[in-house]
Amino acid sequence: MKNTLFLIFLVAFISCKTDINQKNRIKEDVTFLASDALEGRQTGTDGEKKAANYIANRFKELGLEAKGTEGYLQPFTFKPKTNPHDEVKFDVNGDGTITGNNVIGFVDNKAENTIIIGAHFDHLGFGGEGSLYRDSIKAVHNGADDNASGVSVLLNLAAKLKEKNTNNNYLFMAFSGEEMGLLGSNYFVKNPTIETKKVSYMINMDMVGRMKKDSTLAVYGTGTSPIFKQVLKSHNDNFKLIQQESGVGPSDHTSFYLADIPVLHFFTGQHEDYHKPGDDSEKLNYDGMYLISDYIFNIITDLDDNGKLAFRKTKNESESTPRFKVGLGVIPDYLFDGKGMRIDGVSENKPAQKAGLKKGDIVIKLGDSTITNMMSYMRALSIFEKGNSTKVIVKRGDKEVEKVINF
Repeated sequence: MKNTLFLIFLVAFISCKTDINQKNRIKEDVTFLASDALEGRQTGTDGEKKAANYIANRFKELGLEAKGTEGYLQPFTFKPKTNPHDEVKFDVNGDGTITGNNVIGFVDNKAENTIIIGAHFDHLGFGGEGSLYRDSIKAVHNGADDNASGVSVLLNLAAKLKEKNTNNNYLFMAFSGEEMGLLGSNYFVKNPTIETKKVSYMINMDMVGRMKKDSTLAVYGTGTSPIFKQVLKSHNDNFKLIQQESGVGPSDHTSFYLADIPVLHFFTGQHEDYHKPGDDSEKLNYDGMYLISDYIFNIITDLDDNGKLAFRKTKNESESTPRFKVGLGVIPDYLFDGKGMRIDGVSENKPAQKAGLKKGDIVIKLGDSTITNMMSYMRALSIFEKGNSTKVIVKRGDKEVEKVINF
């Protein structure tokens, strides 16, 4: 009798533990993916393979069907820009190409249409040309926010959507090669493992781990389907939403938008650790990540009986973006919706730092140009060349401070 009771208790305990683990593992997933052991998950390295295998195993735990070309994996090859004989230890093929891996899991509800939920899992390894770290000492770029955060929310959504909202199928995809130019998502769109004409819409999460105190959440692609703005508004009880209509941006949703698929991209903003070794798991806002996951789940739930969403082309802001010959060396606060361009981080030994500009300064004038938003800042910056000097006026607290910038 005692043994029988013990077995009943053990089964019940394991059952509860499994349920808790699957829906409350965001921090656990981030901590593994952003650990030093994975050496920054650069595409084509052992660290990237370890990350891909971890995600594949999580998909299996969640009961997702393998939908890659080799189980859960969809390998793709490319010619690296980085010399494979440099510091980074790529796994180079005989023809000089490198192999990356998308990781793909599927929930087949026998529905007509499919929703794609994606996030890239690769990062910068030990830095390379994408790094903003200027120290000569080599350091692992763990990429907790960029983008272990997005992958962990993706896994959380997979746990929530299993056997729920069954009017659509779900394809969960962790992309590689994003940091090298949207390689994995672009490869999938050109070599899909499902019928892409049956895709209703795509959700992308890239850097969703640093929600600020004002609960600002940026959502891009809101103009790519007529229904998106209404749905985003009706379920928003927690966020200060910053909406951008364009379906084109520097993340994987762009690959799907260019294939005429409606997209939404979620983003909590850049920060001083962006593309630096300091982007570590202990700095993430995990409560904010759960809120974002719940918000996306509610959006998906609302759209569950809407059939295949209508696609709408949007103005491509990148086409009107000016080209630069110089830079200030700052990280703009893309979530700032006041007048001017607020500085969210200052790079070492760059013009802004040398001039005495600080994080939190709001640029309101550059040269002869008044700065009202990000686009006016970029237009003003585009007229300068190396060797030029100009005045910049920033709002610092209640004061206006004038500095001289030497490019």
